[in-house]
Amino acid sequence: MSRLQSMTGFARAARDHDAGGIVWEIKSVNGRSLEARFRLPPGFERIEPMARQRLQKCFARGNVQASLTFTQSDALRRPVVDEDFLKEVAALAGRLQEQFGTAPATADGLLALRGVLDFADPVADEDLRASLDEAILAALDDALRGLEEARRAEGGALEAILLDQVSRIEALTDQVEADPSRSPEAIRERLREQVARLMDATTGFDADRLHAEAAILAAKADIREEIDRLRTHIAAARALIASGGPIGRKLDFMGQEFNRESNTLCSKSNAATVTAIGLELKAVVDQFREQVQNLE
Repeated sequence: MSRLQSMTGFARAARDHDAGGIVWEIKSVNGRSLEARFRLPPGFERIEPMARQRLQKCFARGNVQASLTFTQSDALRRPVVDEDFLKEVAALAGRLQEQFGTAPATADGLLALRGVLDFADPVADEDLRASLDEAILAALDDALRGLEEARRAEGGALEAILLDQVSRIEALTDQVEADPSRSPEAIRERLREQVARLMDATTGFDADRLHAEAAILAAKADIREEIDRLRTHIAAARALIASGGPIGRKLDFMGQEFNRESNTLCSKSNAATVTAIGLELKAVVDQFREQVQNLE
């Protein structure tokens, strides 16, 4: 099982109880923090605080929606008729028939009126209610384990993608470092040609001063520090992924650092080959940051 979790997943768990059937369905999507929403049948609001505590122990990030369905056992469904109310409604129906000639009231029509017929609470017994609550929470634990497994399964796929992208960032960093344009000879020749063009096109320049200024510009354009920082970030990203757990925020910050170094590399580049590698590096970093958004 992967050490990482995605923030997306779905799970379903069901249990039977003497009072009826219990079904939990839980789905999770991306979120900046952990946000849980519960949809519970009327009369089961008492479950939410305990259910929320269980969910918070399992996950650190993600928008989670948990839905409980409870189907009462037929054996416990007892109809209850409000006879006083029924008599009043029947009497009213009789008067309407006498005064206005309306159709006579039928039994099924009267029973269908709101408030006439209801069903007794099948779990009014305290012991049965406690047993039912225990079963509901046990089913929730099953669903939470299923959701965690689903998120870890996708986390395994994300881990492979992220490690591959880090390897691509490392390979591009190697290409930048080994690019022929960064050799002292190539830099010296490029500067010599630039200075020569300036001297040919302009009079009154101090050649020594111009060479000194060119040397300063060359030092500012050097990307040694960017390469070193990229390598540091690469090692840190691999260590984070290996550590597992809820590392999405930390890897998101690492993606920002990758992006900053690749931008600086492109801006300081004075060779077309390095610029091309830098642009490809930016593209891979963007892909890395996009995948990190799915990680817990």
